[in-house]
Amino acid sequence: MGSRDRVAAKGLALLVFGLVTASQAWSGPAHVLEVSAGPSASGQGFDFSVTLRHADSGWDHYADRWEVVGPDGRVLATRTLLHPHVNEQPFTRDLRGVEIPPTTTWVRVRAHDLVHGYGGREVTLSVPHPAP
Repeated sequence: MGSRDRVAAKGLALLVFGLVTASQAWSGPAHVLEVSAGPSASGQGFDFSVTLRHADSGWDHYADRWEVVGPDGRVLATRTLLHPHVNEQPFTRDLRGVEIPPTTTWVRVRAHDLVHGYGGREVTLSVPHPAP
C-alpha cells in the first residue's frame, strides 16, 4: 500500500469513526425539552404537558416514560409511553390530575429510555398552588 493509499484509508477511518460517534451521541438518553403545569380544571391536582426528545429507533430503544419527582426524590407521577416515536420528534404528552403535596413548592420532570435509563436533560419548575 502506497503513501497515498494509507492517507486515504486513514481519512476513511476517521470519517467512519466520526459518523459512529455522532450516531451514538444522538441516540443517547431521553431529554425533557419543555414542561408546562398548572392546576387541573377539575380542581383535582395539576395537569402537566411535557415535551421530550429521544432518538427512538424501535421497540428495543425508545423513551418509555417521564416522571414528576418531588424535592425529596419521591416519584409523584409517571406518564408511561407505550410505543416508540421514531418519526415524531420531539413529541408532547400530557398527564392530568397529578397530586402534589401542598408543602411542595417545586418539582422536576425527568425522562427514561429503555437503553440508557435516566440521565438526559431534566426540567425543574415551581408549583403554583392555588390559594385556599
